[in-house]
Amino acid sequence: MPRLAISPEFLHGLGALPRPVRREAILAVRRFLLNASTAPHPERVRNGRDPRVATLRLADRHRGVVVRQDDVYWLLTVLPDAEAWSYAQRHRIGVNTAVGIVEVWDAEALERIEPALRRASRSGGRPLFEDFCDTDLLNIGVDARLLPLLRMMTSEAHLAAVEPLLPRSQFAPLSALARGGSLAAAWRELDACRCRAADEVDPEDLLTALRRSPDRAVFTADAAELERIVAQPHWCTFLYPPQHTYANWPSYDEPVLITGGAGTGKTVIALHRAALLARAATGPILLVTFSQGLATELSARLDMMVGDELVRKRVEVGNVDRIAHRIVSEAEGRAPALVSSDDLAGLWQEAAAGRFGRHGKHSDRRFGSAFLLREWEQVILAQDLRTLEEYQAAARPGRSVPLDAGARTLVWEAVQHVIGRLRETGRRTLLQLASEAAGLLGRAVGDLLGDREPGREPYRHIVVDEAQDLHPAQWRLLRAAVPAAPNDLFILGDPHQRMFDTRVALADVGIPVRRFHLKLSYRLPPEMLSWGVRLRGGGPADGLVAGNAGLYGYRGLGHGPRPMVREYVTPAAEIAGLVSTVADWLQEGVPTAEIAVAARTADLVRTARTALREAGITVKVAMLHGMKGLEFRRVAVIGVADGIVPAPDALTPAAEDPTARAHDLQRERGLLYVACTRAGELLYVSYSGRASPFLPV
Repeated sequence: MPRLAISPEFLHGLGALPRPVRREAILAVRRFLLNASTAPHPERVRNGRDPRVATLRLADRHRGVVVRQDDVYWLLTVLPDAEAWSYAQRHRIGVNTAVGIVEVWDAEALERIEPALRRASRSGGRPLFEDFCDTDLLNIGVDARLLPLLRMMTSEAHLAAVEPLLPRSQFAPLSALARGGSLAAAWRELDACRCRAADEVDPEDLLTALRRSPDRAVFTADAAELERIVAQPHWCTFLYPPQHTYANWPSYDEPVLITGGAGTGKTVIALHRAALLARAATGPILLVTFSQGLATELSARLDMMVGDELVRKRVEVGNVDRIAHRIVSEAEGRAPALVSSDDLAGLWQEAAAGRFGRHGKHSDRRFGSAFLLREWEQVILAQDLRTLEEYQAAARPGRSVPLDAGARTLVWEAVQHVIGRLRETGRRTLLQLASEAAGLLGRAVGDLLGDREPGREPYRHIVVDEAQDLHPAQWRLLRAAVPAAPNDLFILGDPHQRMFDTRVALADVGIPVRRFHLKLSYRLPPEMLSWGVRLRGGGPADGLVAGNAGLYGYRGLGHGPRPMVREYVTPAAEIAGLVSTVADWLQEGVPTAEIAVAARTADLVRTARTALREAGITVKVAMLHGMKGLEFRRVAVIGVADGIVPAPDALTPAAEDPTARAHDLQRERGLLYVACTRAGELLYVSYSGRASPFLPV
C-alpha cells in the first residue's frame, strides 16, 4: 500500500476545479490510496529537473503532480494536462540540510534568471554576501546549487527578484544577511521555518522531511481520512511552523502567553491547542473569548476540526460573561438580574449630579458620570478594592486626573451610591458578576477536580483567545477556575487590537506567564500590513505584560495590492460605489461568504445592507466591532470620514481627562485597524466629504 501525503497546494487546486472534475479527481486519489486495480499509475516526466517527480492522471484532461520515493507519494498539485507536465518538468524537490524540512524549487525559472544576474554583476558593486563564505551559507541550509547565483548578486533588489522562486527556508535567512544581519539572525529566521529540531538530516530521506513539514504535507492512511482532509478548511489540517510548535507542545510548566499581530494565526493556535488537550483526556477544557459572538464562531470551527464526538464534548466554548453568570446562578440558586446599560448610565448621572461628602456634608466638587464609571471599572473593580482605605492607598494606573484624599472620598461615596442603588433593586453588572464568581471559585480551587462544592466550575485547562479585551476581574475568575498545574492557562492576544479600555499586566492578577511572540502575518501581504500599521499608529501598546509591546519585526509574506481608498462627494454616491465594487467582486468569482462590509455606525450598516439587498447582493455587513476575530478574502470599510471615525460620542472631553481621551482615540483607531486587517486579498476603504484623520496620507 502506498503512503500518501497531500500538500495544501493540491487541495487548493482541487477546490478550483469544476465540481464534476473535482469529484472524479477525488475518486482517482482514493483508488490510488487503496492500491486498486483501476488506480492511476505514476508516469515519468521527460526532461524533468527531478527524477522523483511524476504525474498521475486524475480526471479528464487533468493530472496530479506527485513526488515518489520508494512507497511514499507526495501529491503536490493538480492542474490541466499541459500545465501539470510543465510544472513537473520545472520543479525539483530538496531537503534543507540545516533543519531537515522539505523544499520545492522552481529550478527552470532560476536557470532562466541566471544570465540577467550575470550581466548585472558585471556592472560592478559590492557583492551582497561577500562577508560570508560558502561554508557559512551552507551551514544555514543554503542549497549548494544556489551559491553561484548568490555570488552574482550586488543588491537586495537582486535577492528580492528571486524571492518568488525560492522556498521560504532559503529566502528568509538570506534576506536577514542581506539586510546586514548576522548568522545568528539568519538562524532565527530559519528556526521560524521548522516545527521541531532535527537531530540528524539525511537529504535523501523524503519521508522524514515530510513529517518534519506539517505545513507542507499531511499523511492520509485511508479513504475516510482523505475525505475529511478534502472537506475541511486548510487551517484544520495545515499549520505554519510557529503555529504548529506552540499548539502541539506537549507540556508547558507555567501559564503561556502568545502575542502576535493580525493574521499571525492566534485563533487557529487556540483551536488546535484545545483539540490537542481534548484528545489527551486529562480533564475538562474551557476555550474562552471575550464575546458570545466570537464564542459561537469558535465553537463552530472546533466542530469542524474535531470529528470525534466524545473528544469534542471535553471542550466547553464560551465567553467570560456567561461563565460568570452561570457560576453565580448555581451558587445562589437563581439567575442574577442584570442592569441595562441605559439604567446604569442613569445611575451614574444621578451620582454625578449629587453632592456626596463625608458624614453627609455637601461638597462643591463634582465628577462627570463617565469619569466615575471609569474610576469604578478601571481602578476599584480592577483591583478588587473593598474599602475606602484600600482605595485611598491604591495606585491609579492609566488615570491622569490626580485625586487627593478628599477627592477619593467623594469618588468612593459616589461609587457606593451606585452600588447601593443596584443592590436595592437586586441588579448587578457583568463585571460585578465576574468578581463575585472569582470569589466563589477562589476559596478552594485545589479540590475542583475532586468532590466539588455546588457552584464551582472545574476546568483542568483553559485556553483564552482575544485576551487583550478581558478585564482584571475576568482574569481573576479565570485564574480561580483552573488549578495551578502544567498546561493550566494558554493565552493568546494582541494589545494592538484592543477594542475596550482594559489594560492589565497578567502578573498583577496572579498569572505570571512565559511569553512567545508571533511576527509573521500569513493573511496580510506587506502592502496591506504596512498601511494598516500606519493607520493603527504603529506605536507601542500596553497590556498583558509589564511595559509596552511594539510592532517591531511584524511583517507579511508574499505580495498583494495596496488598499483601495476612494473619496466620494456625497454619502449616496459612496453607497452606490460600494454596491458597484461588491458586484464586481462577485463577477470575478469571489464567493459571497468571502466578502464583508463594515462601518462604524448602525445607521451606515443598515443603509449599506439595504442597498446591497436591493441589488440582489447578500454578504456580511457589520459594525466595526462585529469584524473581530473573522477573516475574509475581500473587505469593504465604508464611512471612514471625519465626524464618523472616530465617533464623537465615544470620546472623553479633553478638559475632563486628557489621558482618557487619548485612550479613547487609540481605541477608535484599534476598531478601524481590526476591521481593515480582516481582508486577506483586497481591502476597499471609502468616505464622503473629508477623510478620517486616522487614514494614512
